[in-house]
Amino acid sequence: MKFGIIKERKNPPDRRVVFTPEELVKLKTKYPEAEIKVESSDIRVFSDEEYANLGIEVATDISDCDVLFGVKEIPVDALLANKKYFFFSHTIKFQPYNRKLLQAILEKNIELFDHETIVDANNRRLIGFGRYAGIVGAYNGFRAFGIKYDLFTLPKAETLKSKDDLIVRLKRQILPNIKIVLTGHGKVGMGAKEILDGMKVKQVSVDDFLNKIYTQPVYTQIDVLDYNKRKDGQILDNQDFYKNPKDYISDFERFTKVADIYMAGHFHGNNAPDILTREMLNSSKNKIQVVADISCDVNGPIACTIKASTIAEPFFGYLPSEDKEVPFTHPGSIMVMSVDNLPCELPKDASEGFGEMFMQHVIPAFFNNDKDGILHRAKITENGKLTPRFAYLQDYVDGK
Repeated sequence: MKFGIIKERKNPPDRRVVFTPEELVKLKTKYPEAEIKVESSDIRVFSDEEYANLGIEVATDISDCDVLFGVKEIPVDALLANKKYFFFSHTIKFQPYNRKLLQAILEKNIELFDHETIVDANNRRLIGFGRYAGIVGAYNGFRAFGIKYDLFTLPKAETLKSKDDLIVRLKRQILPNIKIVLTGHGKVGMGAKEILDGMKVKQVSVDDFLNKIYTQPVYTQIDVLDYNKRKDGQILDNQDFYKNPKDYISDFERFTKVADIYMAGHFHGNNAPDILTREMLNSSKNKIQVVADISCDVNGPIACTIKASTIAEPFFGYLPSEDKEVPFTHPGSIMVMSVDNLPCELPKDASEGFGEMFMQHVIPAFFNNDKDGILHRAKITENGKLTPRFAYLQDYVDGK
């Protein structure tokens, strides 16, 4: 089995990589029969020399590799026929901008494995960059707050080296007695929590957050039944919400009346109610002035996320009275951060974490006959066709 690490070719450039030099050494040590090649890149956060110095072959041609690992979508003209590819294809939700990519993958008889489709037997995702999206997103939320109120100026996360550097910068700032509400208990939400805890922001219960006044900054991390309620008033459990989301409405307004910053790190399922509505933001009782939408579902459950912002221009203003974008300096605006590729700002840490997960959950499947079905479940295309698990994409492929 010959593995290749491809050069990232998507713009804007992405410096992340599936495997760090050290992780590839571990792979070779654990599976001596594996051959590894790294495609030369002047973009990657780890230099060619860092790989070569550890005995990893670096080359400009990796067409002799069987399996190719990347992070972002690959330009159609760079796809090699008859290979196995792993990358974020952004096709499994019918994304129109990548239809041609999936069509080309089928035409070139490529076996596509999307990082998002790598799940366990219970359909839980095994790898991803969510933790680092949460870490950088929370940092950017505080950066936005400092700018909006002219309190402090933090450097961009991409200019710093690690999560620890972000926390060091944040701990230097003096925050007023603000309240921060965080949604989500998955990798994204817990990544944001790492920043809050690293800063020593006090975590409080939902009840105390809603009813008590503090002399220091505090936060609460809320679950789906904290910000949704059944229309009939029954109080059941999370499973009922997941099974019957249409029976619920948002109960988030009670948080908008007391919170200053909202950090959105939740997963929002189909048919679940909107969380933060325009009406809530437009209310005279709304207190939230900064929204860090780490999940970044454009035109989704957070009304002010009307677009994805960029690492270059991470902040914009949202005017709820007119439902439109305005400069974030506008006195009536909510300041929004909705960068959709946050882990790119912390490429070294993100790559290290991703590689560890990939080594643990995916690589063994190549050498144990895929006994846990990891590769089988993740495979989207085979022999020029969609696999049964992803047959629902056929109309999308056909352009219907």
